[in-house]
Amino acid sequence: MGRKITTLRELIGAIKDKASLSKAAIISKPQTLSLNLAVLRVTTHSPAAVPPDDHHLSALLSLGDGSRSTASAVISSLMDRLHRTGNSTVALKCLLTIHHIIKRGPFILQDQLSIFPANGGYNYLKLSAFRDGANAFTLVLSGWVRWYARYIESLLSTSRVLGYFLCSISNTIQREKLEEDKISSCLNQDLIRDVDSLVGVIEELCKVPDPRFLEGNKLLYEIITLLTNDYLSTVNEILPRLSEFNERLSCLSFGESVELVCALKRLKDSKEKLSVIFIVKKPSIETLWSLIDELKDKIEKLKVYNKEERKLLLTWGKNEKGSESARFGGRVVKSNDSVAFPSGRILVNKLSFDGF
Repeated sequence: MGRKITTLRELIGAIKDKASLSKAAIISKPQTLSLNLAVLRVTTHSPAAVPPDDHHLSALLSLGDGSRSTASAVISSLMDRLHRTGNSTVALKCLLTIHHIIKRGPFILQDQLSIFPANGGYNYLKLSAFRDGANAFTLVLSGWVRWYARYIESLLSTSRVLGYFLCSISNTIQREKLEEDKISSCLNQDLIRDVDSLVGVIEELCKVPDPRFLEGNKLLYEIITLLTNDYLSTVNEILPRLSEFNERLSCLSFGESVELVCALKRLKDSKEKLSVIFIVKKPSIETLWSLIDELKDKIEKLKVYNKEERKLLLTWGKNEKGSESARFGGRVVKSNDSVAFPSGRILVNKLSFDGF
């Protein structure tokens, strides 16, 4: 590997890697040998602070670009490696490899990832209890493993909602063209569902462990680099949907307005944490915060307008009631009489959006 082994843990890891490669060569079927070896090469125990070699990673991705059965075998082998290991470095490399599949993997490999396991179709990584207690540093890395697994799950879940892999660089131009038409024709509830799921990814990004451990750790640094790109990609997915809401804001029902306000507030609450984690300045990010403020102001104006509208309506009703009483001798409106309002929105919108 071109790097001198300096600790006993690294020596043991190197021995385990060689043993795993030898075992795979002996027990693997001819048709799965190459993919099992490819998985092992990108998820070695050592060097602990170095990400998988890009050459090995590209080889794994290319293997998954063949038949559906081969792609399925690659995902199964990778998941088996992830679930069997108790080593934080191996687990992080497995998760990083999954992240690369989402980011730049061939469609057929991404598709098999999205439906794993075959009997459930939900990619639950089951790492919430992961703990590598070898030393203080591996305990810290264990926290990264647990969080990174949750984040990958969030990414996969949102991708299912959107109908395509969020943050994938595959067919970006074609997808953007299709999405522009799709967003404009979406129902309000579908757009709200999309935004809610995308905001969930943003919120999970805000829970990334303390980045102070990044110094000198190239593995964690590569993870953060991918996360930064994901942040920008997610912002680019949220923007057109909020822009569409900006155009149809007055057409939203009260319930839809409340859901939108909640999503905007969650986004706004994430702003400070995001600026600390991701030191990146892009026009799209500034546009997002400006658009959130613009939507907030418009909602506030709609709220004030509806309150004033209702106030005028009630005043008008009192005046009409008074004039009718004087004219017709105090006619009483019975309890079973109905009063028709010009819009059901007037009464519904008496509830405010305080707390934004």
